[in-house]
Amino acid sequence: MSKHRAPVRPRYGRMAVLGSSLAVTLIAVLGGTGVLPSTADDTTRDVASDLAGAARDTATTPSESPSPSTLEEPDAVSAPAGNASGAAGAEKSSGGTAAAEQERKQALRREKALPPRSGDGRRVVFSEGRQRVWLVDGDDEVVRTYLVSGSAYDNLDPGTYEVYSRSEDAVGIDDSGTMKYFVRFTEGDAGAAIGFHDIPVDDGKRVQTFEQLGTPLSHGCIRQRRSDAIRLWEFAPLGTTVVVTT
Repeated sequence: MSKHRAPVRPRYGRMAVLGSSLAVTLIAVLGGTGVLPSTADDTTRDVASDLAGAARDTATTPSESPSPSTLEEPDAVSAPAGNASGAAGAEKSSGGTAAAEQERKQALRREKALPPRSGDGRRVVFSEGRQRVWLVDGDDEVVRTYLVSGSAYDNLDPGTYEVYSRSEDAVGIDDSGTMKYFVRFTEGDAGAAIGFHDIPVDDGKRVQTFEQLGTPLSHGCIRQRRSDAIRLWEFAPLGTTVVVTT
């Protein structure tokens, strides 16, 4: 049985590299002896670079390409560690957000809590210091609470009052605007009625913004959003108790 030797593949890559080395050497020698122009140094670098690139292209044939296992891959250890760190950070952030949200809810509950010594039974409570109104039912449960704008002047004394007059439409003193759902419970020193109503409109514009609710801005009455004014109007018929606290 005859034996055949495996065909020997020409080492084109090695031959190309060897050829490029000889060419570079020859160019350098000629440049040094003055045979080539004074720009030989630049030419030498350019030719050497081109020959080296050609040698690499020739040497790297498909049969000699790097195995996928030798290619650079992401760090198998650092990636999960980074993910774990990110997860821990997200958990910490979530915990911080949850704590902040819990604190916000507690602060909101404190803000909406009825003032101390604000009466009992079915009533409307207004706090001058907190610029807030509470509608409280007969079981002493708050059915609605919201920010308002009370008087900017010291013309309403704390105490217990009752609704004595109501007007769905009204005009402010000195023609200071029109208002709706006016629920009156007392009078100021000059005899002008004091009560709850929506934000007055003057010359087609509200005299204050919704964002300003919570700040005392009126001449004596308690200004509300239209929706809150309607709710109080429905909640407080004649004779309803109104408690004003500090």
